[in-house]
Amino acid sequence: MKAIAVRPGHASSVHLAELPKPRVDDIPGGRGVLVRVLKVGVDATDREINDALYGNAPPGYDFLVLGHESFGIVEEVGANVRHVKPGDYVTCTVRRPGGSIYDKIGRSDITSEEVYYERGINLLHGFLTEHYVDDLEFVVRMPVGLKHLHVLAEPMSCAAKAVQQAYEAQKRLQVWDPKLAFVTGAGQIGLLSTLILRLRGLEVFTFARGLAPCLKSEIVEGMGARYVSTKQKTLKQLVGEVGKPDLIIEATGSSEIAFGAMEVLGHNGVEVWTSITGGQRRTDVPSDHVNLNWVLGNKLLLGSVNANRRHFELGIADLALGEVTYPGVIERILTNPVAGIGNFKEMMRLLVEDKDALKVYVDVAEG
Repeated sequence: MKAIAVRPGHASSVHLAELPKPRVDDIPGGRGVLVRVLKVGVDATDREINDALYGNAPPGYDFLVLGHESFGIVEEVGANVRHVKPGDYVTCTVRRPGGSIYDKIGRSDITSEEVYYERGINLLHGFLTEHYVDDLEFVVRMPVGLKHLHVLAEPMSCAAKAVQQAYEAQKRLQVWDPKLAFVTGAGQIGLLSTLILRLRGLEVFTFARGLAPCLKSEIVEGMGARYVSTKQKTLKQLVGEVGKPDLIIEATGSSEIAFGAMEVLGHNGVEVWTSITGGQRRTDVPSDHVNLNWVLGNKLLLGSVNANRRHFELGIADLALGEVTYPGVIERILTNPVAGIGNFKEMMRLLVEDKDALKVYVDVAEG
């Protein structure tokens, strides 16, 4: 069984590997779900793992199979599987439980352990192969009517968690009712966060570098939000026009913007960091000013990573609502298909070189 893999710790080591085909009874207790992989999305995480910035191979292997954004079709299920059946379309969560109290209650997405287990990222093989098997707890059914959005289920789960966690944390205020939101970054997480916030009725301004009109601006505006190019207007300048936001979703991967956004957040507001800044950039921060305003303004900074099954379900529900609210808009995020596992060089080229590649995904099989 072919798979796209890297040798963790070795930069630019992406290659074609071989794995044995899994069996449904590899998962004990009749809980196994065998899935034929149809499509797998790839993103900056896969590029950074290939750059040897992080990632570890599973025990007993010298390679790690990439891919954490899965879409496939069920081929076989164990005796105790009830929520999916052969022929159903499914996606799969990414992180697997460790031994912390959070892992034991189904919240592996907020594990307190330093060592974590994520398919395609750390210590577990990913989905960029022909078949996988997993426990029923981690397999999430996707409606057939959303099959055209396939690999967006995983990034949507991360966006859903970011927004849901903001609202959950803001229960501290008892009557928090946000009206204005900024989303910094118009990659897949930024665009999907824009969608979720619009579905919640917020006025949303989404920031990106490119000048409008462009694909990102068309998607943002198609969701009823407003696109702002940072080449034309800064966050502070927009605040002067529309006021300070109640909520900021940060999704740029730039620490400069992540910290800069802290200067414009409104009183009682929350800023959610979703992006990883894996470089060595240093930036000056007006720390006294930020400290004063954040303490006096009761502001909250929240980090959000990964997602659990509930967030996948929330995200899929919002994809469905988004499809009927803004028909044809979400699918435009899926820009760059790659034909087959054998084309792993083209997959990586798109991730590294093509700045217009909004969402790269591999067409593993038809189905």
